[in-house]
Parts: sequence; C-alpha cells; structure tokens
Amino acid sequence: MNALSPWAVSASAELAGNSSVRFELHADPFNFKVIATNDSIWIQTELPNGGRVSFRAAYSPGSNLEVVKSKQNPRQGIDLKLKSAIGQQKVTISVDQSEGSPVLRYTNSLIPVKDLMMPSWPKDILFNGKNNNPEQTEGKIHAGQFGTRTGFLYLSQIRPKSATLLYLQNLTALSEYAEQTETSLGDTVGGEWPELGFSLPPSKKPLPKGKEVILADAFIAFSEEVPEKEPDMIRLYLDLLARIYLLLPKPQTAYKHWPDILDKGLKDLIDSPGCWSQVNGHKYFNAYVSDYETPPEIMVQLAVLLPLLDYVEWSEKELEVMKTIKAGLPSFYDKKLGTIMRWLPAAEDKLKGEEEQKVPKVMDSWYLHHPLLNLSRLALKGDKMATQLFLDSLDFAIRVAHHFKYQWPVFYKMDTLEVVKAETAEGKGGEKDVAGIYAHVMLQAWELTAEQRYLKEAEKAAKTLQGLGFKIFYQANNTAFSSGALFRLYKITKNELYLELSYMCLAGIFRNVQLWDCNYGYGKNFPKFFSLYPLNDAPYTAVYEEQEVFCAFHDYLKHAEDVDILPSVKLLIAEYIRYLVDRAVYYYPTMLPADMLEVKPKIGEVDPKLWIALEDLQDGWLKSGTVGQEVYGAGNAFGIMPRHYLQIPGLPFMIYTDYPTSGFNARKGKNISFKILGDKRISCRMMLVKTASKKIPEFQILLKGQKEPLKASTVANGNLEYIIPGDSSIIIHTHLSKSI
Repeated sequence: MNALSPWAVSASAELAGNSSVRFELHADPFNFKVIATNDSIWIQTELPNGGRVSFRAAYSPGSNLEVVKSKQNPRQGIDLKLKSAIGQQKVTISVDQSEGSPVLRYTNSLIPVKDLMMPSWPKDILFNGKNNNPEQTEGKIHAGQFGTRTGFLYLSQIRPKSATLLYLQNLTALSEYAEQTETSLGDTVGGEWPELGFSLPPSKKPLPKGKEVILADAFIAFSEEVPEKEPDMIRLYLDLLARIYLLLPKPQTAYKHWPDILDKGLKDLIDSPGCWSQVNGHKYFNAYVSDYETPPEIMVQLAVLLPLLDYVEWSEKELEVMKTIKAGLPSFYDKKLGTIMRWLPAAEDKLKGEEEQKVPKVMDSWYLHHPLLNLSRLALKGDKMATQLFLDSLDFAIRVAHHFKYQWPVFYKMDTLEVVKAETAEGKGGEKDVAGIYAHVMLQAWELTAEQRYLKEAEKAAKTLQGLGFKIFYQANNTAFSSGALFRLYKITKNELYLELSYMCLAGIFRNVQLWDCNYGYGKNFPKFFSLYPLNDAPYTAVYEEQEVFCAFHDYLKHAEDVDILPSVKLLIAEYIRYLVDRAVYYYPTMLPADMLEVKPKIGEVDPKLWIALEDLQDGWLKSGTVGQEVYGAGNAFGIMPRHYLQIPGLPFMIYTDYPTSGFNARKGKNISFKILGDKRISCRMMLVKTASKKIPEFQILLKGQKEPLKASTVANGNLEYIIPGDSSIIIHTHLSKSI
C-alpha cells in the first residue's frame, strides 16, 4: 500500500460523510453517483463484488465549491454549474451504454475570476473502497502514459476482485490550457495505487482572467472481467480501447494529393547531392541528408528500394535509381562471416566510435533481420541477386539466434558474438521484438525454399515471446512485422497461441500511439492525432517507423481477410492507416514553418526546401528535425500511392480511399468492384481523382445490399467525394455513367 496524499485523505473522509448526491445511474453491474463535497464533484462508482472507485470531475482548492445549477442531460447524465473563489466552473457527466461496456465521460471547464497560476492539482481517480478506506484496496496497473503518448491508464482492481478499467484523458481538449500556461501534456496521466489519473501540469504562465478553459475531458470504459491470463488482458485492452475510440472526439481529415507529393519527393531523392555518397565507384544513399561522416548502411538502401519497388509495380514505370541501389548491395556481404553486414565493409574505417554501435562489426540486433526481411521480399519476387544474399546469410542469423537463445541484446560483435550492450536500460532486457522479426525472416525463408527447418525456427522464436505483454514493443516497425509473422504462423499451424501473440504485438503498438492532437506551441502547425512513437521511450514520432507500420498493417489486414479477427483490431488498424495518410505529409519540412525547424540537427543538415522527410516531429514546445532529415524515410509517399490509389484502365480518374481496400476488380467495359476494410461504425473518404483535364463521368456507385446510389460532393479540382462506412463492398456501374 502506497502512502496517501492530503487530497486523498481529505477526499476519503468527505466521501464517508453526509455528502450531497446530485444524480444516480445504474448500468448493470455498475452504479454511478454524482456527489458534491466541499471542494470537489465526485462520481462514486460501485463496482462488482464490493469494489468502489471515485472520479473527481471538478475541484476547487478550499472548502467553498457551490453547486449553482444542476440539470439532467439527454446523454444519461447531468450538467452542473459551480462557483467558488477561483471562478465559475461547468461540469458535464454522461454514461454511454450503446454497446456492451458502459463508458463514463466527464468534462470540466473553468472561467477564472483572476489571473491564476496553477502550482499543483490533485489526481482525479481514487480507489477509496466500500468503506471509503483506500488502504483496503489493491490493484494492478497493466499500462499507462509515457511521455506525450495517449493519456491513459489500463488497470484492474484485484482486492476486492471487482473490475477492469481503461481510463483515457482527451488531451486534445486541454491544448488551450497548455498553450496559455506554456506547459506540456506529456506524463500528465499516471500515479500510484490507490491515487491515480490525470493532474494538470504546473503552470509557467497564468490562466487569464475571464477566459474559459477546459481542465479535464475523461473517458472511462468499464468491464467486470478481471483477466488473470495475458491473452485475456490483451484482448480486453484492445476491446476497451476501441470502445472509447468510437466516442472520442476525432479531428477531421483532409485529402492530400499524394501523386504531386510523390513526384517532388522522388525528384529530390534522386537529384539532391546530400542524399548520396560514393564508395569504390558505387553510389549509396546516406541515412540522413548531408551525412558524409557515417558509412553507408544496408538497411538504408533496402528501406528506400522496397517502397520504390511497390511504386514501380503499381505505376508500371522504370526507375534507373533502383538499378543504382541494387548494384551496391553485394558489397555489404562478408564472405568470411557468411552474412550481410550493417555497415559497408569498404567504408567501416570511417566509424569513429562516438556511439556504441558506430564501431566496425558491431551489430544492432534488429539491423541484421530488417535487411534480411527486405531481401526476402525481393527474392520472393524472383530477384536472383537478393535470393543469393538472403540464403547465404541465413545460417549466420540462425547461429546468432541460437547463441542468444532467441533473446537478443541491443548490440553485439558479429565476429565473436560478444555482447556490447545487453539491455535497453537497466533491468529492461534487450530488443524483445527481434524474436518476432526473426520469425518473420524464417517464414519468408520457408516460403522461398519449402524447407521445414525454417518453419520450426519461426515457431521456436515465436514461443519465446510469451509473457512479455506490453513490454514486447521495442521498435514500432519490428513489432508490427512481428504481429504479421505471428498471424501467418497462426494461419499455417492453427495454433491459437500465435494469434494471441499477434494481438499482444498490436496492443504494444497501440499503447505507444498518441490519440490526441498537440494544438499548442509549434504543434499548431501539424496534426499528430493517432501518431506512433518509434521506440518505447522515444520523445518524438518518426516517419520511417510510421510508414513501415502503415505497410505492415495493410499486409496484416490482407492476411486476415479469411479469418474472423477481433473487430477492435480491424477498427484500430484501419483508423491508424486513415490518419497516417492524412498527416504523413507534415513530416516534410516544406510543409512546416521555418522557425519550428532545428537549425543544427544531430546528424547532417536540414534543408527546409527539400522534399525529404524529417526524422522527428516533437512535442509542441520543441523544435522538430532535431535528429536530421531522414533519407531512409523516403518510402513515405511510395508506400501510400500504391495502397490508396486504385487505377482504372481507360478512364480519366483514379479511385482514392483513406481506408485500406481489398479485392479490387476493374476491367475495361465492366463494372468496378472492391471492398473497403475497417469497421462499419466509422466512415471513411472515397474520391474519384482526376488524372486528365476531362470532367469525371458521374457513375452510379452502390454499396452492396443497398438500392440507392451514393451521392457525390464535388470538391477541389473537379474531384468527386463520397463518405462511406467501413467494411463495405463497393460496386461502380460504369455503363450508367454520364459526363458532368
């Protein structure tokens, strides 16, 4: 039992007294009472088996909080107007019971009576127990906010064994508070049992007198299930997150014309001298613009090549730059060790050892497997050079896996396998998701060769992931690749364990997203809703990992078409994809004000006129591009175009959707059909995008099973827009067209 704050002691005493009940609602098996005390408005919630938790919906220091007006609202709740020495407050409380688990929401705003400094503020969750004695309760916090990720807590009360809660603070609504007080909303949700939740960050500047500001907007989803097994805990998290997500206010998206963005990015990628280095007559991509100090890396070359291949296959164009990239790949192979290397062996002498991994023959564990994965993709498309490099490196990768017993350190020496850095941080272990990407590599080898030993290796590695829970996440793209590999293993073997582990990887990813928009400071210049952090402790979001997760999620849904996966997974994956397509363009410095860009990045240079993405977008009070301009993040546009623009033979437009699709069938003179994935409870955007100066013919577009055609809105440049529910089948009757 942790010590209590004075706020918790005082609250427990007041709640035990004769407080005024203003409203009561029963949502079986939960019961909600709105209670007014001397300094707070509480929502006391009775849980199954004698559990109790109280949520502080409003607070005023001192003992003079007065309810001026109360009125029941149509959302199964109550609206309150309050006054106290600090000003007037409004509280709106509601309970949504539209689906299985009830969701409590409370919003609190303040109009200060004077300019107010906010030096401290209490947490808004207190597990005070049935007898208003917090010491008699015990709980388990499964996961919570880190840095500027989603402001959430996922927890279960285990004494008494009563319920599981997902608490989420809508930090978007608090951006004005952060702007006025010059504070960050990072690490504002947390605490220790029994006193948890959100507290306002201490202000650096005062809240101005007379200006209304939101102080809280909390959502809490309840379940009477108290999971004891990891798969149940993970499934419940995904389901409760999707439950809240449906109710969460979400920013509007807008169409971005990715064909133009791609053309600009491709030109700068090819023509900008800062993107290239030359070694022994071969040209190689730099990792960062104008980074000439670091030798070429094989991961960088392949991270650009594979998205270019996606684009070339879609567009049926030829790109000479792809031949340039491929020509340099064999130089990364070390015949003595029998494997591809991270650093180009011919240029390793440029490494100065300023970082632990910047030493010849030192490997970052995931850096071996990521290039192997990309080589395997080329190999499965029939590329002979890639096939040889891939197969010739597999025995080394397997030897390393066996040496470390499928638990990889952070850095090791490739010639001796001596560990250079064992853990990401003290007591945290190594790169836990490498076992998943290794399993993916082995599955690719099995698919390429049909040798059963590779399938067995994949299974051995996968089983070591059991018990990691949310800690599986080391690096976003590798965790996403792991989720796909585990799902494929499930489809191959029918072993439910692999499906459960696949969900575990997805939960790790969604625990590391930012489900709020940072509308303060520099953050007002770019959207960040549903952005994803590259590492479990990274302070910024990063383009490379995001675009690879985006592609991995598309692949996941493709493999899941014939499998009944969790609806919450379908919903969350589709929504991540939708928002990535909307906001990814803001990684380009050309889209951002110059004053928010770092002048002296850690690596290379930042050229604000170059259509090469920044590595990092930071919290609103920090400049972005602090790491550098990421050449290996150039796959951004090349990944989006082939997946979201559907080409139609003989017609002057493309079909664009911001949701993933499948089963596209378009033959000249025939009706067009395809399926939009996702969830019916959320709608997405479909557009007919002009590819010529002609007007777009108007077609009869139907949702399968409906008789009334969809209505279009004419938008910019003569394009047509439709709003369509997810998980819908589309039929476009081309023979009924007419020009408009």
